[in-house]
Amino acid sequence: MRFVQTSRRRARGHRALGAALASVVALATLTSCAEEPGAAGGKDGASITVGLTYTPNIQFSPFYVAAEKGYYKDAGLKVTLRHHGAAEDLFGALSSGKEDVIYAGGDEMLQARAQNVPVVDIATFYQKYPVGLIVPEDSEIRKPADLKGRKIGTPGPFGETYFGLLALLKEGGLSTKDARIQNIGFTQQAALTGNKVEGVMGYVNNDAVSFEEAGKEVRSITLDSGTAGDPLVGVGLGAKKKTLDKRGADIRKFVDASLRGLRYAIDHQDEAIKLSEKYVPGLRGEKQRKNARAVLRASAPLMRNDQGELGTIDPQTWTRMADFMYEQGLLEKTVTPEDAYDTSYLPKS
Repeated sequence: MRFVQTSRRRARGHRALGAALASVVALATLTSCAEEPGAAGGKDGASITVGLTYTPNIQFSPFYVAAEKGYYKDAGLKVTLRHHGAAEDLFGALSSGKEDVIYAGGDEMLQARAQNVPVVDIATFYQKYPVGLIVPEDSEIRKPADLKGRKIGTPGPFGETYFGLLALLKEGGLSTKDARIQNIGFTQQAALTGNKVEGVMGYVNNDAVSFEEAGKEVRSITLDSGTAGDPLVGVGLGAKKKTLDKRGADIRKFVDASLRGLRYAIDHQDEAIKLSEKYVPGLRGEKQRKNARAVLRASAPLMRNDQGELGTIDPQTWTRMADFMYEQGLLEKTVTPEDAYDTSYLPKS
């Protein structure tokens, strides 16, 4: 689940629980050789490597659950859960063939396509964009239009937190010139608590939880998902067009098994935490488990659409996002949104 997980074009917003990549690799029970996707198969199953960006965290529990519950094995797959290094390019391993699937934001995938990386979204995990403006409970800021003249902190001009800020400003009829935007790095809690800013951009299922755990009463102003709809697509699964063409059957099985893991993690949150322990160092501590429960509770409502469905892709949102990101100068060139997603890899209802 992503509080993300993705706000960082290299430095995203989730908070590390600390641990080296090597420890995850040693703990993982599933391995593969993604450099040779055509050789997948045999008694151990078809090999698939998925890039789970950055430090192991409870947000990735759907994949840990799918591995531990045997969903991948049942599908005839041998799956590697690969966490990136902190300085690793988000789509680098996917482009080079070291990964078959990437867990990334739809907005980031659109940016990648504008940079000639042929990544295609095949399932959207976050049906509601997880970023919002976090303000003190007694703040006078109540709606996007109230950001005018306000001092707002954001990690930097990149990733989901920044995209979300631009979208909130547009919703309020404002631009970046109308607010006093400060790049504060990932110091949201210190900046807001210390009154250095009047609001901070963060993940409502992570940063807002951290404020509450620290005893700071806050509320979040999120994008309107009413009739107009969000102009941004949250985190999901992406793969290169070449991979989809060559290994479509394997990818469909992977998507189905991963969504089973997502469903189980939402419906059995305490067990999901237990199953994630071997992947997330420190999760056995009571403080960390309490935080994980709060994160999963806050994440669950973001994962289903208004019909209660998981993984669905909304073409209209992709069209709105392509227009919005191009208008905001977030794309190096125009991108055809219909080329950026493919609904055929989702499980048949």
